Amino acid sequence: MPDERHYRHELKYSVSFADYISMRTRLKAVMRSDPHAGSDGRYLVRSIYFDNSDDKVLREKIDGVNNREKFRIRYYNDDLSYIILEKKTKTDRLSTKDGVVISEEEFRKILSGDFSFMRDHDADLVKELYAKMSYQRLKPRLLVSYIREPYTYNAGNVRVTFDSKIRTSLFDREFIDRKMSDISATDSPQDMILEIKYDAFLPEIIQDMIQVPELRQQAFSKYGASRRFG
Repeated sequence: MPDERHYRHELKYSVSFADYISMRTRLKAVMRSDPHAGSDGRYLVRSIYFDNSDDKVLREKIDGVNNREKFRIRYYNDDLSYIILEKKTKTDRLSTKDGVVISEEEFRKILSGDFSFMRDHDADLVKELYAKMSYQRLKPRLLVSYIREPYTYNAGNVRVTFDSKIRTSLFDREFIDRKMSDISATDSPQDMILEIKYDAFLPEIIQDMIQVPELRQQAFSKYGASRRFG
């Protein structure tokens, strides 16, 4: 059976605040702000990543394994009415993402260590995670939070995001019910990550607008950066 998943190109760059201001000014002239963003064009993202005691996900990232995957649970602006379980798959230089919405009750069960409901779940992705929690011993490992400023462009299905204030906290079963204690996951709180995602091609107009001196692509991972602390 052919692979019908939608693969996309994904580029990441570390940018200075000055370069961010310059690029954002140019991009806003041709790109649209994501309709899900707030009045300031941003939203808060929280992601809980899964790994095992052998650091399988982290090691595959560090070793540059061509075909790898990671599971995470993500929600926005601390709103638990919309929670999504995602699996992100990297194949060579392309990536694809599968996701399914889960309920707050299911989310809380996973955090509390009650995984039994996942075995017979209606969603295949939930059942897949349950299987891998069983034989790969995956479990919630840590929380990563950041502010995202997203822009979209129809041609090439381009999505450009600026991520800032990237912070991390080791996993705590009760963190959603009390104030979290977290720390910066980057060397400086001012660090910002530019991500560019697109389908078959990146339009030349977008390429021109993101060009700044000494801009270099890097394999930045929010999960990998956060794991420096535990």
